Amino acid sequence: MGYPDGLRLTVDAYLEELRFSDDAITGGLEEAMRYSLLAGGKRIRPVLALATARAIRRDEADFLPFAAAVELIHTYSLIHDDLPAMDDDDLRRGRPTCHVAFGEDVAILAGDGLYAEAFRHVLEHQTGEPRDILRALGELAAATGVNGMVGGQYLDVHEAAPDGADGLRRLHALKTGRLIGASVECVLLLAGQDEAATLHYRRYANELGVLFQIVDDILDVTESEDVLGKPQGSDERHGKRTYVSEFGLDGARALAADSVANAREALAEAAPRGASELEQITHFIYTRTN
Repeated sequence: MGYPDGLRLTVDAYLEELRFSDDAITGGLEEAMRYSLLAGGKRIRPVLALATARAIRRDEADFLPFAAAVELIHTYSLIHDDLPAMDDDDLRRGRPTCHVAFGEDVAILAGDGLYAEAFRHVLEHQTGEPRDILRALGELAAATGVNGMVGGQYLDVHEAAPDGADGLRRLHALKTGRLIGASVECVLLLAGQDEAATLHYRRYANELGVLFQIVDDILDVTESEDVLGKPQGSDERHGKRTYVSEFGLDGARALAADSVANAREALAEAAPRGASELEQITHFIYTRTN
């Protein structure tokens, strides 16, 4: 089973056209923002958004502004994750991280700029009912704020998550899972669907976020720096709690197998007529090597 590269190429082409600076005096900041934004990758989150649109029989092109915003936010999180005060990594996707290439001060501002521009882009370019757009933006803000990605990062760096499997799942459901979930859920909101109609999609999205993190933890100890495009063993070096550190490699692999089964079950219930692109993404996340 392949990856929906056609959707990825659509996302890449759209991102390439984005510009952020209206004045040459801030051109250097835009350069740093685009340096990280256009570094490549599978674009899993925006591709998920477009694949969700296809699954509900909507034209994915209508959701490109939102999909791009999700990638802007994801890129901001990577820039800040790599900073010396966080993971202190020098490589991202096989090339120097933003703070290495442009300096720590510019990297911080580049991340801040990407986050703000994500919301501005949706407000200016996303079509749909205003009520639905505001609902989607509210969910996106929640998924990336204190009760989402940023809160999960806090639990991670301050080792504040409760002990045990439930605490670890809670940490990663916030840190990684909420933005992945929002990539699916916000498309449903933009399409005007209510919560009851999207229950199974939400369960699928939540499980997919957990699966992504389990596999990420496995790859951090099993793959080389050349394959990962970033330093290998970063989590272990920083003493972070991972599925591998708590359950061992075999245990983490078993948890990944359970998680992908749960995700596939939820997707089958959400899309009984099939959702080939979402099925491909699920398989890719489970079997990916970087």
